[in-house]
Amino acid sequence: MRLVTFEFEGRRRAGAFIDGDTRIVDLATAHQQRHGAHAPALADILCLIEGGDDALDMAVEAVKSAAETAILSRADVKLRAPIQPPPQMRDCSTFEAHQRQAYAAGRAMRARAKGVEVIEDTGPSEAEQRILDLFVKQPLYYKANRFSVIGTEETVIWPAYSRMMDFELEFGCYIKKAAKDVPVEKAHDYIFGYTIYNDFSARDAQAVEMIGQLGPSKGKDFDTGNAMGPCIVTADEMPDPYDLTMIARVNGEEWGRGNSGTMHWKFEDLIAFISRSETLHPGEFLGSGTVGNGCGLEAQRFLKSGDEVELEVSGIGILKNRIVREA
Repeated sequence: MRLVTFEFEGRRRAGAFIDGDTRIVDLATAHQQRHGAHAPALADILCLIEGGDDALDMAVEAVKSAAETAILSRADVKLRAPIQPPPQMRDCSTFEAHQRQAYAAGRAMRARAKGVEVIEDTGPSEAEQRILDLFVKQPLYYKANRFSVIGTEETVIWPAYSRMMDFELEFGCYIKKAAKDVPVEKAHDYIFGYTIYNDFSARDAQAVEMIGQLGPSKGKDFDTGNAMGPCIVTADEMPDPYDLTMIARVNGEEWGRGNSGTMHWKFEDLIAFISRSETLHPGEFLGSGTVGNGCGLEAQRFLKSGDEVELEVSGIGILKNRIVREA
């Protein structure tokens, strides 16, 4: 299924895309009309995930049996992030090409700022190389601000302290059930589904705070900075999450593209690593990190107020947001 959270007549509801994502089945309404009883597990997407396979079967049945009175046009509702907010979210670094290209772009920008003509890249600094060496040894991640999550076609508010804003082309998975000490060969069973993720970044703030070696803070943590959607594609409908074309466009112009097959660490690797002596809970989100060529930094191009960013991932859809600087 292609599950969504939407608002209609002032109420937030759980639904499923049908008819090429042009219409939405209201899951709770469809169930109640058929069975004459309210289904708490269909109240929202997090309840559905927490309800396990029985709740998912109930949702499938609701879609198959939905009367026209339980179906809405996508144009008549407001989509939200699939889970807003998720119980927890971690953003991981899984694409080596992004790491290397972002470092190279940073070196070139710093050289230009000093008036140096860049003829040949000198390669990673000693500190950068240490991170690259660690990257191939174990997954790296940070915990993002779950309260900053917004959905597709919602406005991203430019943080007042930043002059250099960027997008990041990612996708991610939601945890299906409690996971602790999960072996990698069984980790796929703990994936509920996938969505697109745009980890908007204040690059100037990030460049300063990373010197402190505690990970990103105000470079990532600002209201509306974590865009997700438009839907969750359940794992059973994603035959190969590691062969997805990923495209970023700004104002309709393609700025970059990549493929999920270039992930050094797969989501199964992440689940096995993060769940060591730590429980992951239903509905938690793990981001893939930025695909190679998936941000403005790598191309040394940055956003301006009013820009519309579209992230497209094959099999999932398009996540669209406009970034605006408040007066």
